[in-house]
Amino acid sequence: MSKKLVIVESPAKAKTLAKFLGPQFRVEASIGHVRDLPSSAADIPKNLKNEAWARLGVNVDQSFDPLYIIPANKKAQIKKLKELVREASFVYLATDEDREGESISWHLKEVLKPKVPFKRLVFHEITKSAIETALNELRDIDENLVRAQEARRIVDRLYGYVVSPLLWKKVKPRLSAGRVQSVAVRLIVERERARIAFHSAGYADIEASFCSKKGGERFTAVMTSLGEQRLAIGKDFDPATGKLKEAKKSGAAPLLLGETNGAELVKSLQGKDGLVKSIQSKPYTERPQGPYTTSTLQQDSNHKLRYSARRTMDLAQRLYENGFITYMRTDSTTLSAQALSAARGLIKERYGAAYLPADARSYKSKVKNAQEAHEAIRPAGHSFTEIAQVRSALGNDVARLYELIWKRTVASQMNDAKGQRVSVSIGVGPAVFSTGGKIVEFQGYQRVDNASPGGNAAPLPDRLPKITEGERLDTEGLELRMHQTQPPARLTEASLVKELETRGIGRPSTYASIIETILKRSYVRKQSNALIPTFTAFAVIRLLEDYLSYLVDYNFSAEMEDDLDAISLGKLASVDYLGRFYHGNGQPGLKAKLEEVEAKIDARQVCGIPLGEKDGKVVEVRVGRYGPFLSWGEQRASLPEDLAPDEMGLEQALVLLEKAARGPRVLGEHPEEKKPIYAKVGRFGPYVQLGDVEESKKGKAQKGKTKSAKSKTQKPKMASLLAGMDPETVSLEVAVGLLSLPRKIGVHPTNNEEVFATNGRYGPYVYAGKETRSLTADLSPLKVTLDEALALLNKPKERGPGGVRKKREALKTLGKHPGNGEEVKILDGRFGPYVTDGSVNASLQRGTSIEEVTLDMAVEMLREKEAAGPRKKKSKRKAKKKKKAARR
Repeated sequence: MSKKLVIVESPAKAKTLAKFLGPQFRVEASIGHVRDLPSSAADIPKNLKNEAWARLGVNVDQSFDPLYIIPANKKAQIKKLKELVREASFVYLATDEDREGESISWHLKEVLKPKVPFKRLVFHEITKSAIETALNELRDIDENLVRAQEARRIVDRLYGYVVSPLLWKKVKPRLSAGRVQSVAVRLIVERERARIAFHSAGYADIEASFCSKKGGERFTAVMTSLGEQRLAIGKDFDPATGKLKEAKKSGAAPLLLGETNGAELVKSLQGKDGLVKSIQSKPYTERPQGPYTTSTLQQDSNHKLRYSARRTMDLAQRLYENGFITYMRTDSTTLSAQALSAARGLIKERYGAAYLPADARSYKSKVKNAQEAHEAIRPAGHSFTEIAQVRSALGNDVARLYELIWKRTVASQMNDAKGQRVSVSIGVGPAVFSTGGKIVEFQGYQRVDNASPGGNAAPLPDRLPKITEGERLDTEGLELRMHQTQPPARLTEASLVKELETRGIGRPSTYASIIETILKRSYVRKQSNALIPTFTAFAVIRLLEDYLSYLVDYNFSAEMEDDLDAISLGKLASVDYLGRFYHGNGQPGLKAKLEEVEAKIDARQVCGIPLGEKDGKVVEVRVGRYGPFLSWGEQRASLPEDLAPDEMGLEQALVLLEKAARGPRVLGEHPEEKKPIYAKVGRFGPYVQLGDVEESKKGKAQKGKTKSAKSKTQKPKMASLLAGMDPETVSLEVAVGLLSLPRKIGVHPTNNEEVFATNGRYGPYVYAGKETRSLTADLSPLKVTLDEALALLNKPKERGPGGVRKKREALKTLGKHPGNGEEVKILDGRFGPYVTDGSVNASLQRGTSIEEVTLDMAVEMLREKEAAGPRKKKSKRKAKKKKKAARR
């Protein structure tokens, strides 16, 4: 008997869905997208390779028809699906409910060409009731959603494939541009520019320690005014000049308290009692926030759990596919009647009727283009799964994210928190000190926010001492505190997501991949949780701002989303929109604009970041093919790739340029070669160099012909310094030793092979024939003895290249692997940090910090790596031997 076939995207989703469907159904995964635009020239069919538009993968001259290909790694799955479709009596296309899911269903229909009836099966959560409802509400594929997603993909392809080559020519190779990616980089660069332009200012305040004469309670307060003049604080300074802002017409300028006048004031106030001048109390009401959208979940997860946007979405995907939450790609704060009923029932039962509003709360998204017909992210089903159950099923990392969702959903339907905000003013002579706090009278929704879902939270503490107006206080101490105004904080993943969403740029569901891309392309690096732009990012954004400003204009990017929404609603034809974008309509489109500006772009100008002037010449950071460097007239100095732009000013640049101008440090003359030895610092670290670059003439004169000799550059011998050596202090003797490596130590007594010590790519080591062993930290290739070398060579060779290595210290120990009981650690490897259980290794993704990696996350990475199996080695083509010409 033929079965009904249900096709979803992922095996995990298929497994969960199969639990709720009977034996008459077969559930299979497409494993993501089944077709896409070609990713390389090799993917383009032979009959189309000569077409002018083939490289783009989009026929820009004929209705923007896309060229779709099936990736090689999907062909086996497609074959399997085709066989299942032939055997099926009905096909349900059950991909996700968003535009991307709609597009995948359309591609499946186009590729599988089912001859049996097929329909879209759409649900926002994987629960029995949701599936039963969806089976009764089947629909056709929404062609408008498909066209909108296709238009988005084509715009992204045209933007990337047309603008990126311009960056290769004018900045450096292997850069990329993207519709939302470039705007995101601009936001990060603009924040760094604000930090560079910022001028710090110093100011002081005084903190007093008071003790109640009645109750003996101690507390602190900060001085806010002297007489009638308030003290200057950080916001009173102009960030562009570091000076106090001019006073407003309505008030006097604030008093700037510094180290000198502050110390004098402290001295004059010593020994004086405090007097409670006033206690003011005002009621407050704090309302709960709405349920999570994709964006707010990413922001909260980053703030509270330190999860990256990508990590958050991966964990949310697991929660959804296992039936624990509703669909995680949404910009709506709406809760369904089912969710409201579940939340209100839980609140009444667990927290009591006092916490339950008379009517359900509703929220409206403030986000531009929000699709309110969708539902917010919330625990799935008629009743919410307990956090402990999720932890047991999917691990602690997933449970922590689920806990955020559980609490936010429940809290959103609870009563407001209420209490009193209290401010206290205390006089000490002419100085006035202030402190404040709040007294919680009713916790409301905060009972959930400040406790585990068990509901047994203690009341929030009152933070103010019990004092009365007119009461005298003992002044136990006065401390002058110096402060510096701080530059604008760098964007984090959370604040970048918020900026993009607030401006209506892109879709929250794409933010994780955008952040991943700009990290991968080295436009941005992560330091702790901050996103720091590279100098390359500065050059790229300067080019786009100066010559293609509309492509990184925030309003233009947001209007694109409006157009794509109009396509999804059937109000705008995708062909018309794409034609306007690429060919233009009344004004130049992307193609004409690029042709117009390419010749105008001055690569030298866009690749320079000016720092100031010295002796009439500009000092600037320049972005070169091999990284950033300083330039001042004819002088140059290299810069490390990971230098934050706001850390390089004119003063620091001049010091580095002066140092570079002095040239490399000359250690002396080589005793045998009679050539100078230099200590230098290069792209790959410090090293010593023997002699200078030489030009030699090379060429043979043929009989009866004259052939001009060609010059050939001869590179001098170089040797890297050993760990811990400084190019400023390394001696001539040590340099000679390094340049003489490999050093013959002696002869192996067993096999009579010569034993050598040397320094290699992975550090110092000894070798005899094919046997190699790394030197331990206490041994140097310059001094290691034959006995020490033999002791290492006689040890058994451990797994891994290079033989026995110094045991690596774990960067972080995570705990025992739940499957095999082995210790899971993070180690530093050749290509960066990786997690290992001793048998399987998995590299950390770019942008993932060591601090955020947990045991659950590491175990998940190791399982994925193990499931993927060993990487297949590319077969090496044997080079064809050239036939030697027969001698005559």
